Amino acid sequence: MLDLTRHPRLLKMLSWFDRIKGFLNGRHAKGRTAEKNLGAFYARIWREAATHLGASIESLGHDVFEIRLGEVHTRVLQNFTGMDNLGTHCVVRAKPVIYRLMQRAGLPTPRFVDFDIQDLGPAVTFMENTGTDCVVKPASGTGGGLGVTTGVRSRWQLARAAFAAGSYGGSLLIEEQVKGENYRLLYLDGKLIDAVIRRPPSVIGDGKSSIANLVEAVNSQRLRQDQFVSHDLLSVDMDMKHTLAKQGLSLRSVPAQGGVVFLKTVINQNSGVDNETATPLLCASVIADGARAAALAGVRLAGVDVITTDPSRPLRDTGGVLLEVNSPPGYFWHYHKRDGAFPLAVHVLECLLASPREQQPVSCRAGSLVQ
Repeated sequence: MLDLTRHPRLLKMLSWFDRIKGFLNGRHAKGRTAEKNLGAFYARIWREAATHLGASIESLGHDVFEIRLGEVHTRVLQNFTGMDNLGTHCVVRAKPVIYRLMQRAGLPTPRFVDFDIQDLGPAVTFMENTGTDCVVKPASGTGGGLGVTTGVRSRWQLARAAFAAGSYGGSLLIEEQVKGENYRLLYLDGKLIDAVIRRPPSVIGDGKSSIANLVEAVNSQRLRQDQFVSHDLLSVDMDMKHTLAKQGLSLRSVPAQGGVVFLKTVINQNSGVDNETATPLLCASVIADGARAAALAGVRLAGVDVITTDPSRPLRDTGGVLLEVNSPPGYFWHYHKRDGAFPLAVHVLECLLASPREQQPVSCRAGSLVQ
């Protein structure tokens, strides 16, 4: 097979072909509808939170709301609030920086290498020396699983994954793919307030429909049910194709009736039924590691992603890792769980609308939170 890592111009042509094909399939129009539904979700939870606290709320347009309680007011834009500043958000989204901060503090993280889209050599060397599945993703500036491809083992896969990630910027990252389930730990001022196990999206076979048709049906359902199923549509990307291939399947495969097929390894496009409260499952060591990661990142409201096979044991015992610190974290997973919602917007709004004398800035010192 042609080594695409040595032919960047050809690879660039293939990436443009992928984009054109996606446009012709109508993904852009559906994506706009999904964005509208996501805006409706945040509008609903901020209105509910304001009502709960006895505050007034006014729409300023373009998903921006101004919320007032007495003499104090704040503005929100979906999950963007005044909880953390812009500089903090930007630093947290520089994934190699956060990894190195955590490694320096002795916290378990995946092995990784950052590289440039114009030189895939370091990524090739890392992948071939690692000897296991790898993940390729943008190194900075993104969230929500954008541009992430799992199950990368060959040079062909690496090259295609690199250019998919490269559409979000030229700086990329390749890391070892760690086995285990995905847990989102949510911290507010260093305290764990919620934890969710997030399982990957899946479809159930009917014995007649191909996986491609089943995916289309799921997306149609998500569009019809607005904000109450998922905050995003399922995208047919390399992560989906690699995940299916690991199961001996493709988009043309027709699963047996009742057969469950996992569509992706990246969990961001799952639905509410795939999420469940995990707080009681966590041991003190995992909770402490997550809190320290949030403190190192300097984030007041942090969504810390953990991969582990057993959250009741320390990460060092299971080979688990701290995968990411998210700022601002998405609220969807805390509201859409099979065992009930956690009212995150209420907790955030309480902090934002506290009187100036009650607000205590949080500083970070060597992995601990100090007020």
